Amino acid sequence: RAGNNLASHCAFQGGTLIYEQVPMVEIDGMNLVQTRAILRYIAAKYGLYGRSLEEQAWIDMYVEGLRDLSDMIMFFPLSLPEEKEMNLEYILHRATTRFFPAYEKALRDNKQHFLVGNRLSWADVQLLEVILMVEECKAGVLSGFPLLQDFKVRTSQIPTIKRFLQPGSQRKPPLDDESIGTVKDIFKFEQGMFLKNMSTIVAEY
Repeated sequence: RAGNNLASHCAFQGGTLIYEQVPMVEIDGMNLVQTRAILRYIAAKYGLYGRSLEEQAWIDMYVEGLRDLSDMIMFFPLSLPEEKEMNLEYILHRATTRFFPAYEKALRDNKQHFLVGNRLSWADVQLLEVILMVEECKAGVLSGFPLLQDFKVRTSQIPTIKRFLQPGSQRKPPLDDESIGTVKDIFKFEQGMFLKNMSTIVAEY
């Protein structure tokens, strides 16, 4: 962690963080910033960004929807104590009444093992990650979504993904109290950020 902080400090001093914020990825001689720009570049580089403009548009739409749900979960640990139960219910309600039905339908309509086309895409990887995030909030949340259940099992067995999901990999565990405190100190977050963030997301619908 200290090494990462030092690298970020050096990058800031050297002007490679063009917006003065992380994340930043050094790849192919570039210093890429902005999460979605990084992910989109990596997806395209490794054949996870569709075979046509139409497929890319669908992938973008699915990923953007998943981002809305993942943002809710990301800000959940910053809930006020008296609002935590209410916020969790809100996340689970949105997941099971808006987002999961949409992706269940997408899998059914595509008639393939994937959200878009006939091969793995960035959208599939993002969907699996969000499913796992929601299940960390409540086990069994996929009980009413058989296609998503099958999707999770099947996608989790892809060798590179399976290795990533093993204990000891680079995948980060859910935040504990100590980690939450560190995040607040570094990024100047404060309790109550969940509702502030949600008011923005709700306003977009």
